[in-house]
Formats: sequence, C-alpha cells, structure tokens
Amino acid sequence: MPGGQRHAPKPSQQGSRQAVASPSVDEDRIADAIRPVIASGGMDLESVRVSAAGRRRLLRVVVDSDRGVSLDDAAAISRQLSAVLDAAPVMGDFPYTLEVSSPGVDRPLTDPRHWRRAAGRLVQVTVADAGSVSGRVLEADADGVTLDVAGDRRRFGYAALGAGAVQVEFGHPHTELGATGDGH
Repeated sequence: MPGGQRHAPKPSQQGSRQAVASPSVDEDRIADAIRPVIASGGMDLESVRVSAAGRRRLLRVVVDSDRGVSLDDAAAISRQLSAVLDAAPVMGDFPYTLEVSSPGVDRPLTDPRHWRRAAGRLVQVTVADAGSVSGRVLEADADGVTLDVAGDRRRFGYAALGAGAVQVEFGHPHTELGATGDGH
C-alpha cells in the first residue's frame, strides 16, 4: 500500500539531533508481534522486511488470503498493525513507514497454500526427473498439485516440485469467460 502509515519517534527523542547508530531490528520479533493480528483478519503473513529509508525505516509487510487482499483489506490491516507496532518495542525508537501489500504475480509458489491460491493459473515449474513443466493448476491439496499439461492431468507431490512461477497471461481462457462467451 504506497504511502503507508508513518510513525514519528516518541516525543522524548524528537528534540534530539545526536546521531545514533540504528540498532538492528529483528524481523522475526516483528513477525511474532503482528502475526496474531493478521490471522484474526483471516490472512496469512507472507513476509516482513525492514530496510533503511534515510533517517526512517521502511517496514514492508506482505499478507495474503484465499480470497485475495483488496485495498480495503490492506488499509484495515495496516491500521491494526500500526496500533500493535506502536505499543510494542519491536521497532525501537526510530521513526518508520509501514507498507502493507499482497504478494505480486512474481511470488514463487513454494507452499501448498500458494499452489492452492494459484488454481486456474498457468505456471512453470521444475519437477524432479521431469525437468521444466508448464501447465495450468487444476487443484492443490496437502500432498501435491494437479496440473493440466497439454491436455493431460498430471499429479506431482510437493517434494518433487521446485518453486513454481505463475505465467502472466493476456486474455482469459475460454473456461473463465462470462455467460456470453466473450468475457462480458
């Protein structure tokens, strides 16, 4: 969510101009602090990244859910995370900017939930003993994924799969078109 929440230092630090080295921030501690809030919103925490942005820190939080993440979802979770982060000492005393977003199409498919959420999408994946395979995700469960590969249903266990990559398609397959057959 561009232009996310901005957090100023506590009032006791605002007047200080002394240069202080920024202590490292533990992304795992941040994840532990915010995961319950994200879970209560029916979402999964995909990643937490903290980077320097001038005198501020940039905290990027990526969330996802089976229903996707709308802008309203991202804004709501951002407000809730802001309150938790301001109350917890995990970000230290330095100001930070909070950005909440969903994973992009370039996110590798590495977990069963990623594959499940990619149902209907065209993917490319390296399969042990089969090389590179391109196919449409038909279904994914706890044990593996079923792809339509050139019209054949092929089942692969997760242990045999490398990280999958969703392929960007311009246009829709006929099975996803509306009742009129032209997408309208």
